[in-house]
Amino acid sequence: MMSKRRVLQTSVALAAAVIAVTGAVAWRLSVVTPVTTRPVASLYDLMARDALGHDTPLAAYRGRVTLVVNIASECGLAFQYPGLDALHRRYEDRGFTILAFPSDDFWQEPNDDAGIQRVCEARGVTFPVLGKGHVRGSDQSAVYAFLTSTGEAPAWNFAKYLVGRDGRVRAFFGSLVLPDDSQLIHAIEDALDEPTIVEAGRE
Repeated sequence: MMSKRRVLQTSVALAAAVIAVTGAVAWRLSVVTPVTTRPVASLYDLMARDALGHDTPLAAYRGRVTLVVNIASECGLAFQYPGLDALHRRYEDRGFTILAFPSDDFWQEPNDDAGIQRVCEARGVTFPVLGKGHVRGSDQSAVYAFLTSTGEAPAWNFAKYLVGRDGRVRAFFGSLVLPDDSQLIHAIEDALDEPTIVEAGRE
């Protein structure tokens, strides 16, 4: 039978381990990482499935600054919707958009595409919400295969990738980075201040 001292030491060690793991998870969700790798493709060369199940070209957003966010209607972080919508409306006229990709990869999106659209409409969301898909794993969508090729992958819902006018990822913002975070705002404004570059052979 263990002594009281041994039980206490074991309890303290377990508590320290739990605190360390919790701290590591919180840090990962709050991370902000400038991305300097240069994937071979542009986000705007890809196709994505829309809420009606059709493949839609992201070329429609070429030349814009885009914030790509993986969302889930039942996630506790859904309080970010109003802030994201305000961010979208604030900079939309300057060539900025938010593209939301619903996913159940973190077990908080039980709705189908129609249900997700109803939730987003009820919340007054004005930015595009695409079809439900995977942001990780073997069934990962082409969009998220491109985004995560930078070395940064969503650790939870509402992770954010900032994509420049050239279609390349400029920065990654963890799930706990709020839409009004000064680092996110400054990154968006810096990206918007860059001139639009027309690639050779494209109008």
